[in-house]
Amino acid sequence: MDESGGEKKTPPTDVNKDSEMGRRDFLRVVVTVGTVGTIIGVAGLLTDYLTFIPQPNVTLVWPKAKIANISALQDLKPVNFFYPLTNEPNILVKLGVKAENGIGPSEDIVAFSLICQHLGCIYAFVPEGASPVCNSSYKMPVDGGYCCCHGSHYDFTKEGAVIGGPAPRPVPMVQLELDQATGDIYATSMGPPSIFGHNTGATAAAQVLAADMTGGSVITNTVSVTSTQATSGTSTASGSTSSGA
Repeated sequence: MDESGGEKKTPPTDVNKDSEMGRRDFLRVVVTVGTVGTIIGVAGLLTDYLTFIPQPNVTLVWPKAKIANISALQDLKPVNFFYPLTNEPNILVKLGVKAENGIGPSEDIVAFSLICQHLGCIYAFVPEGASPVCNSSYKMPVDGGYCCCHGSHYDFTKEGAVIGGPAPRPVPMVQLELDQATGDIYATSMGPPSIFGHNTGATAAAQVLAADMTGGSVITNTVSVTSTQATSGTSTASGSTSSGA
């Protein structure tokens, strides 16, 4: 006690001062770090916003490409072309007999993917009554495609239906359009199923479009027809696109 009888107060020691200063410094650091962290976070968001590049909203559509003029077609003399990509071979033929989904005055002009739906071989067109080069004892019952790899064959009068061999599904049909004024024939889309090797077996319209339009360059304007096919030989499609209308 002091002289006045009161309780003697002990002055703060240096330890207490240091402790108090330490707490204040710690709080100052915490606030500073929190502020800096907030600034960095906001800066990061601004950077992301300023550098964000939105993905284009791409809508896939089938190309429309001229294949040939109806005046140049002969019965049972196929022509090869590429569609919808520059590396996807197809075959167009005027059958001379009415076919399902055929175009022209006689509804006898049809086109199909030239890739077999079994294992992806290139098949050949064989007219009714003729034999494929690989099987002289067989006579085609209808105008259609015959694959010499494993014997799959397709009916061109029935939208490419399988009529023999191991193929599990029809060969895809190219949808055609005839310009009545000019006689020009255009490919406008592919029917289901998808082309072999493109999500093989897909049948929904959106899936077929997405599948068939990937894996190469899209055809534009006009298809160059560069080869015709012997009616019973092995078909090899070759050609390219051109920029003409």
